[in-house]
Amino acid sequence: MKKTDWKIPLYKIFTDEEDLNLITKIIKRGNNWALGPEIEEFENEIKNYLGMDYCLTLNSGTSALHASYLAYNIKEGDEIILPSFTFISTANSALFVNAKPDFTDIEEETFGLDPDQVREHINTKTKAIVPVHYGGNPCKILDLMKIALENKLILIEDAAESLGSSVNNQKSGSFGNAAIFSFCGNKVLTTGEGGAVVTNSKEIYEKIKFIRSHGRTDKINYFYNPEEPEYNTIGYNWRMSTITASLGITQMRKLDKIIKMRQENANYISSKLSRIQHIRTPKPLSGNTHIYQMYTIRLSNKKYRDELHEFLTNKQIFSKVYFNPIHLTNFYKNRLKTKEGMLPITEKISNEVLTIPLYPNMTKEEKNYLTESIIEFFELAK
Repeated sequence: MKKTDWKIPLYKIFTDEEDLNLITKIIKRGNNWALGPEIEEFENEIKNYLGMDYCLTLNSGTSALHASYLAYNIKEGDEIILPSFTFISTANSALFVNAKPDFTDIEEETFGLDPDQVREHINTKTKAIVPVHYGGNPCKILDLMKIALENKLILIEDAAESLGSSVNNQKSGSFGNAAIFSFCGNKVLTTGEGGAVVTNSKEIYEKIKFIRSHGRTDKINYFYNPEEPEYNTIGYNWRMSTITASLGITQMRKLDKIIKMRQENANYISSKLSRIQHIRTPKPLSGNTHIYQMYTIRLSNKKYRDELHEFLTNKQIFSKVYFNPIHLTNFYKNRLKTKEGMLPITEKISNEVLTIPLYPNMTKEEKNYLTESIIEFFELAK
């Protein structure tokens, strides 16, 4: 099915004239497209929003996580406790630095790392814990933070999907030693592609500055420096462009508005679907704020999930399974000898979840077509 055939896509990006105006201004000025002042402005917006001391933007959330692992000197022989129920880069980034992903099971309330399972996995090789805030719903981060502190482990929050979510009014991404965010196309705040790292450590901040830009010290803008700069370490070309950062600035200014719109739409959809006994709608823990980067329902079994997925596709409604377990991919089964049955809750949930459309400017007609189609499926299933 072609993209244009969908009556309801999985997501739509919310834009307005402010986005267009700032990009146009940068294009017209004819310079500073690579290292313009908007990059630092966007970084300041993020760190102030989260209440963190430092923020660095990068070209993707994957680069942000890779850079974080490098900055914390995670290396061969180290193990990183992380979920299998996540996007594959959470695990791949561990391999980038020759560390071993220690896949650990999740709990059923938030789909985040299970603190009890994390405790059992800690060993002498464990260097870090990397919890994921799934789909904009905060995991049990307070418990995981306590475990990391007790065991003197690095805690890096994979908050790629969760900018704006919170636990007891504290923003996700502000609990660990560092956190990463993604701004790719389907995120609540998107710049098309992009990512960021936040931390309160000046040392880590300085390391990632080197890592993201060829290991170079830039006292003035590289592209306006007639002298050869100093290169102090190995580094990569992971910078965010100025135009990308400008989108981040304008999207950041309406982030709370976008989140509120998503929450209102999620509540409407939940009010319709919660009547169906075979569906469990997404719900945050008490004290937590869910931003609904994904609206993921859980079906009572895999048969219903797969049949509903096909039914919605035939109705031209986009739905998708987020996520199939990483440890059951061919690559990881071959590389780490992972196998089916090793993470029972992860595997059970992965067989029962389905992410359905939700976006800020979703019309009432779209919401009704979506929910009525799902209701129709279960009426036919009787």
